[in-house]
Amino acid sequence: MNKNVINLLIALVLVLGFVAFNSLFVIREGNVGIVTRFGKVVRTDGAQLNISQPGLHFKLPFVDRVRVLDARIQTLDSQADRFVTSEKKDLIIDSYVKWRISDPATYYLTTAGGNKMQAEDLLRRRITNSLRSQIGRLTIHEIVSGKEEQSLSSFDSQLNEDGENAIIGSSKRDEVMQNALRDIGQSATELGIDIVDVRIKQINLPPEVSSSIYQRMRAERDAVAKLHRSQGRQEAETIRAQADRDVAIKIAEAQRKGRSLMGQGDAEATRIYAEAYTRNPELFNFVRSLGAYREAMKSGNDVLVLGPDSEFFRYFDDPHGK
Repeated sequence: MNKNVINLLIALVLVLGFVAFNSLFVIREGNVGIVTRFGKVVRTDGAQLNISQPGLHFKLPFVDRVRVLDARIQTLDSQADRFVTSEKKDLIIDSYVKWRISDPATYYLTTAGGNKMQAEDLLRRRITNSLRSQIGRLTIHEIVSGKEEQSLSSFDSQLNEDGENAIIGSSKRDEVMQNALRDIGQSATELGIDIVDVRIKQINLPPEVSSSIYQRMRAERDAVAKLHRSQGRQEAETIRAQADRDVAIKIAEAQRKGRSLMGQGDAEATRIYAEAYTRNPELFNFVRSLGAYREAMKSGNDVLVLGPDSEFFRYFDDPHGK
């Protein structure tokens, strides 16, 4: 076979393979596809958009383009926005929405060719309007506590440790969520979107309001702390006074017993001295004189000017004192 013919066949096979490759496209699970031809959507015989479900599909090569849309559940996490309650008070509410494409054809036509950013922007407006309508019917007490009779002090107690966030009460939360889900769901149908869930993540007070509330909470805590400190000081004074009283009583009792014992000792000593004196008065006088000599001459430098026949020295010359 001629070499040129072989090269021609190889080139033809490559071209056919390339054309076949561009004639096939795959839609993965969780997605849908919309085919456009020269910028216009390909429609079926019934003038409906040709929606390609997950699987292998054919298209005209180099002419048709496939727009793949994510049909899985999406999350629209809106930024916190300011809402006004029935009391004309502001709250900063942070919410999110779970949604998915329910009608790919309507979604494609209403969002400028399946533009997700435009779809979320349209959803965000509807969510804000619905929540604004629902929140505007409730008071702060009802929104935060879920109970109409709950006071503002209960609202303060439900603030988190960081002093910013309060979780909405369960009963009113369910009511608000159900109403918002119904309102948004009806309007979202026009976009070919199915709203799966609507949730409020947290409710914050505006900075100018939360600041005053935190100051009031701090003042209340300071008042409680001062009360506890004053009670503690009172208890301390009572305990200290009782301890001082007990100490004074014990010291007085000890001193009384000491004096009593000292008196008993002195009386006993006097009795012994008296008994000894009556038994031998001369020996008693001699012992007392020796004691007086010891005390008078203790330092060794004392000078006594006395006559030798003085009564003080009567035991010096005569042991019998005569």
